[in-house]
Amino acid sequence: MIRILRFFVFIFFSQNMVAQNISYYTNENESFADVTTIEGFVFTCRVAGIENNGDAIILLHGFPETSRMWLNLIEVLSKNGYRVIAPDQRGYSKGARPPKIEDYRVGKLTKDVFDIADTFDINKFHLVGHDWGSAVGWSVAASNKDRIISYSALSVPHVDAFSEAIVNDEIQTKKSYYIDLFKIKYLPEFYFKIFNFWNLKKVLSSSDKDEINSYLKVFSQKDALKSALNWYRATDLGGSKKIGDIYVPTLMLYGTRDMAIGEKGIDETEKFIKSFYRLKKIDSSHWLIQDSFNIVSKEIIDHINKHAINTQLKQ
Repeated sequence: MIRILRFFVFIFFSQNMVAQNISYYTNENESFADVTTIEGFVFTCRVAGIENNGDAIILLHGFPETSRMWLNLIEVLSKNGYRVIAPDQRGYSKGARPPKIEDYRVGKLTKDVFDIADTFDINKFHLVGHDWGSAVGWSVAASNKDRIISYSALSVPHVDAFSEAIVNDEIQTKKSYYIDLFKIKYLPEFYFKIFNFWNLKKVLSSSDKDEINSYLKVFSQKDALKSALNWYRATDLGGSKKIGDIYVPTLMLYGTRDMAIGEKGIDETEKFIKSFYRLKKIDSSHWLIQDSFNIVSKEIIDHINKHAINTQLKQ
């Protein structure tokens, strides 16, 4: 009897703790959750379908975007019965903006993903990433394969393949010139902010006005752009550190007109995948979600459905 009582007390306090660490609200007809992790960071997350019975899906944005990039995909995935969480990652969330460059190393960005999942009391989840979100996603998938049901990487190849391409492939070396420029103190902040973010708007030309304004609202906050650029300043891309093989079912989506990513790393990614793997090359730019949503969303949904554990709807 005492053991049963202790069990129910544990369940009560566990659920209460989760509720205290997640604050749900709506803003301009979108659903959000402010998520306080074990590290004390507060991540702003777009959420949908939290009441669904399907698997959880975590979406990781890249630079210079936020979770707003996933708006249409969030809706589609939640209507397919999934629980969807798209955080504004470290540096992008106002409550998760530490000051030091080393605070933005991939290991810490990786831990953030698991910490967010833990706060929602989610053990296993599907993962989707674009750009920097893909790079973090590869690290997440490599670090704990038992918690990742499937992975969908958009634009950025396996980081070991990418690092090799940066060093050994002339095309990728040229395409990656901007990485060293972004590491220079103050210069990229000035470049993107000058003339009312004119250069940032040029980079985001595939996005509509509302989407761009959403990003500018974030990057206008104190230290937001600096923190986002600290991801580059903290990176070891092209260095000797490796994440190793992936034992998670993986979808790789690549736009053949990508201005930042060459095909060498994309083509070499397969050798690091020790599970189901599908590569789909699309006649698109780097901004796959904005330029080729119908194709990209179908590929992602098909991949997730194929490997889903629980879902309310299957096509």
